[in-house]
Amino acid sequence: MQKIRVDLGDRSYNILIDTGNLPDIGKGLLKFEFSKKICLLSNPTVFGLYGAPVSRSIRDEGFELAEILIPDGEEYKNLDSVEQIYGEMLKARLDRKSVLVALGGGVIGDMAGFAASTYMRGIDFVQVPTTLLAQVDSSVGGKTGVNHALGKNMIGTFWQPRLVWVDTDTLKTLPKREFLSGLAEVIKYGVIWDGEFFRFLEENAGKVLAHDQEALGHIIRVSCEIKAEVVSRDERESGLRAILNYGHTIGHAIETATGYTRYLHGEAVAIGMYAEAKLARRLGLLDGEQAERIRAVIDSYGLPSDVPDDIPFESVLSSMRLDKKALSGDLRFVLPERIGSVKIKGGLSRQEIEKVLEKSS
Repeated sequence: MQKIRVDLGDRSYNILIDTGNLPDIGKGLLKFEFSKKICLLSNPTVFGLYGAPVSRSIRDEGFELAEILIPDGEEYKNLDSVEQIYGEMLKARLDRKSVLVALGGGVIGDMAGFAASTYMRGIDFVQVPTTLLAQVDSSVGGKTGVNHALGKNMIGTFWQPRLVWVDTDTLKTLPKREFLSGLAEVIKYGVIWDGEFFRFLEENAGKVLAHDQEALGHIIRVSCEIKAEVVSRDERESGLRAILNYGHTIGHAIETATGYTRYLHGEAVAIGMYAEAKLARRLGLLDGEQAERIRAVIDSYGLPSDVPDDIPFESVLSSMRLDKKALSGDLRFVLPERIGSVKIKGGLSRQEIEKVLEKSS
């Protein structure tokens, strides 16, 4: 088992990465002083695959477990679903020492964290991520939240989990499209932090796409290490942590403009990453060769890189202006200076932004 520490003082926690460790989650929970009343949040798809061994493991250790299922999909990541979660937690009589366990991908993890952070003014939660995107990104760092019709993740809190429990075997049942979506966040870490890791991704696409266990273990571990390092230095995004938003300003806007139903999160982020690389090139921050390396690695992992022509620019721009990263209406972008290093830049004109969203630019 690999252990990565997210160092946040009295809110520190471990990311535990292994294969075949889902049936041991109950024993993992025993190491904390949780009360015996626990809720497990999942969706029908994931619960059908892994709910039985997880629930059995928890009950075998003497916990009283209530199970909550929310329909699968980004469109259900909203306050209506959170209201349902609150109701089930109240019916189960969860108390302030209870824990909410999130079994699923980023949608389930984000909603679980938000519900936990606001139930009785805050109870513990544990992340058990089952998608690549959640394992390498959304389960770590304590960002929780739900979507609004006008913007993605606009309602949320910072609330760190007590534990992140990763079983890489869950990737064996992950649909290919979901797997590829998660790789966008992996590529992001190479661009913003580690040029050698980016080179590894360039040179080992075949192994990663073939689910080579050594290659998968490497990209998950390195991604978690980078995320843990950034979050440990800047928990609430007052500075450094903002670099994790590379590709997300445009990516989130595309998700919002298409009603959260056309693109998976990682697909939209991949489009955003190349658009922001083009923007960096136009501003003279990034040379053309490195911008094309970013596009090439996105393409090599089967991800989209261009903004479709049928998404109106005005819709994307309107969504970006509502983005929580905007300050006084000024859009801020994370732009690569070279592969492995980025800077945050605002003050861009409408014309500069519109130009990079054109497919031919």
